[in-house]
Amino acid sequence: MNKTLTFPGFIDVHVHFRDPGVPGAETTASGLEAARRGGFAAVVTMPNTTPACDSPEWMDYQRKAARDAGAETILLPSACITKGRLGHEVAELEALAEAGAAFFTDDGSYVADDKVMEEAMRRAARLGMCICEHAMDPMEVKDGVIRDCDLARQCRLPVIPVSAETVAIRRDLSICRVTGCRLHIQHISTAEGVELVRAAQKEGLPVTAEATPHHLLFSCEEIPRNDANYKMAPPLGNDEDRAELRRAVKDGVLMFATDHAPHPAAKKSLGFEASANGIIGLETAVPLTWMAMVEDEGMTPEAWAEAWWKMPRSILSPCAAKRLDSARKTTVEVGERRVVEVAKFASLSRNCPYDGMESVCWPLA
Repeated sequence: MNKTLTFPGFIDVHVHFRDPGVPGAETTASGLEAARRGGFAAVVTMPNTTPACDSPEWMDYQRKAARDAGAETILLPSACITKGRLGHEVAELEALAEAGAAFFTDDGSYVADDKVMEEAMRRAARLGMCICEHAMDPMEVKDGVIRDCDLARQCRLPVIPVSAETVAIRRDLSICRVTGCRLHIQHISTAEGVELVRAAQKEGLPVTAEATPHHLLFSCEEIPRNDANYKMAPPLGNDEDRAELRRAVKDGVLMFATDHAPHPAAKKSLGFEASANGIIGLETAVPLTWMAMVEDEGMTPEAWAEAWWKMPRSILSPCAAKRLDSARKTTVEVGERRVVEVAKFASLSRNCPYDGMESVCWPLA
């Protein structure tokens, strides 16, 4: 017999809508409909649009698009750390906070200049805002596209080392200690990175981090030959990384976020090395994280749900959090085993490896 569970509205703090920029991959309207079907009461959009969301005007553009769509799901725009997401000069954080930015991030790019990052974190701390970091140091990444695994060796694909993540996290934690700024590590992917976050939290630093469904579900050792639907940034980790990410979610160290990243089919059909990074995830995140964490790992439904609503809410600005007062609740039905059918998605893109996967937990949109 099926049972229905209702929770405070789930929040996805990491989505990419391609509006403005590449509306053929995802518009605000299609993205919000995908979020509604996926059971999300609110989503935070990343600022790596074209142009980048580094001004109140571009935040207003996104909110107007959401109003025009008549969406039930609340859109909360984040804003850039640096002007143009170029990493050279800190954006007008004060004006962006006043305009209601959910938090600051240059997601898709790492703020590599230590002085720029420290200035940004000092200013964000004064504003009571969180800095969210894409922890992939380009000096370590170089031309890498995958973690070391059999496929990498067989196809001679350039490897991204674990140090790409850990060097970035260590640098950011050192600045967090100096500034006291709230710091959130996006899409963490390595066991070593998780350990750094665990230690920082035990130290009392205001640090959080997120795990995506794909990093919880897949290992680089399982990637089918040259299938770019498994190409991510950061890349999929190995079996040990996946196991540690699951432990950290269960322990309350990590929250959930999808990193929903739509791309046109042509961008994901160029082979592993040349294809774009990322996959869509809004319409599968609830059933697949339930499968991974509740069914497989024994996480309680209540703790699982808190990783989708309570923990994400903690990194939002007060202005963004207040908008959630009117958010709808998230209701899921547990019991009947159903299959993911990507062809029926509301998202305009289809780039994901989830077709045919099964779960017993599904959102009631």
